[in-house]
Amino acid sequence: MLLELTDSINQFLDWVNTLTLSSIVDTYWFLFFIEMPRYYILEYIVIGSLMFRYKSVKKEKDLARSYLLRENPLVSILVPGKNEGKHIYKLVKTLKEQTYQNYELIVVDDGSDDDTKLICDDLVKAGYLEHYFRLETRGGKAAASNYGANMARGKYIICLDADSSLDRDAIEKILIPFYVDSEVKAVGGCVKVRNNKATICSSLQAIEYLKRIQVGRIVTSQLGIYHIISGAFGAFDRKVMKEVGFWDIGPGLDGDITQKFRKAGYKVKFASDAICMTNVPTKWFKLYHQRIRWSRSLVRFRIRKHRDILLPNRNWDILNWLSNLESIMYDCVLNFLWVFYIIRLMITFNTHIIEVLVLGYFIRLCFSQFAFLLIMMVTERRKEEAFLYRYMPLMSPYTGYFLRIARTVAHIQELFFRRSYKDAWNPTKTSRYAQLENM
Repeated sequence: MLLELTDSINQFLDWVNTLTLSSIVDTYWFLFFIEMPRYYILEYIVIGSLMFRYKSVKKEKDLARSYLLRENPLVSILVPGKNEGKHIYKLVKTLKEQTYQNYELIVVDDGSDDDTKLICDDLVKAGYLEHYFRLETRGGKAAASNYGANMARGKYIICLDADSSLDRDAIEKILIPFYVDSEVKAVGGCVKVRNNKATICSSLQAIEYLKRIQVGRIVTSQLGIYHIISGAFGAFDRKVMKEVGFWDIGPGLDGDITQKFRKAGYKVKFASDAICMTNVPTKWFKLYHQRIRWSRSLVRFRIRKHRDILLPNRNWDILNWLSNLESIMYDCVLNFLWVFYIIRLMITFNTHIIEVLVLGYFIRLCFSQFAFLLIMMVTERRKEEAFLYRYMPLMSPYTGYFLRIARTVAHIQELFFRRSYKDAWNPTKTSRYAQLENM
């Protein structure tokens, strides 16, 4: 067996020796001409520029913070959900430890059949929860969020998932961008993985969240094309929220509400230092179905519902156009192109396909070092997250194959069969209504 392995390695090295730089670039053009400019060169330029301006940015934030604390506006923290009783107390405890305390907590129970009502009633009596509303019939997250938003009295609405936990200064930091720029009316927080040591599956997601969310959204925010505020932690100007009609029912409400703010002419920003921790799936099949759901929704609200952003019209805006185009190209179109790329490799290198894939893996492994360096440049938890480096060799098959396959399947399902409207995540009646309204 050892002899066979040695022979295989020698054959691989002999094949590599036949290659030239131009032939390598020609073979792996998808990496060098599509992925590298967007996910490495551009990100290094933007992050580098931001670090160069660190002192001026910090001064700007410090000034904005003083304005925030001077005004001390009431903030409505909105927590919609179903069967979240086991998480409510931990969330309340997290909020009580916040540096910013002028808030009201609104929990909207979307037809729970667990002990949510009992727990929330006790918290209300104890004075830890200001408002608890129960919807006897499940209407979905959008319906629950809209109900709570209509009851909110704060200048800003902060949306949280019940299983979220926040750094002590997270509420304060997600509000600061509103005071840096008065045209900013929606701000996304930075979501990180709490259970990053649970399984290999969750560890890889932790790296993905650091690269795609913390690094990626810093970049898109700086470029003015930030296109999705996570439902786990986001802040909105309440008056503007009312102006755009709150959340529309149906799948993909996080990206949808972000699009609505952008189309109304307002800026959306990302607060990379406003940290929210959340749990992610620890098993591959659960992760697969989660990403199927997410990717279906992306097609629905970007390509179908908000396709007008891509077309010339009276309210056309180049940044909105670039924001939607970037998301469609890199999250949808290029997944199909990747399929054809792999098929072409198999046809072109049918006798050396194993060698081609192995060499491609090692090239991506080299590039992943630059990706992890980017993560370490922006994260505030370098010591705690450094252990994730051991999982970097697995990121290429995870992002390059597992996630791409899931997204491609989801996009086919949604483009041709509109499967997002049949997702159990949303009540059947709201999905049917959204489909009839072409939402």
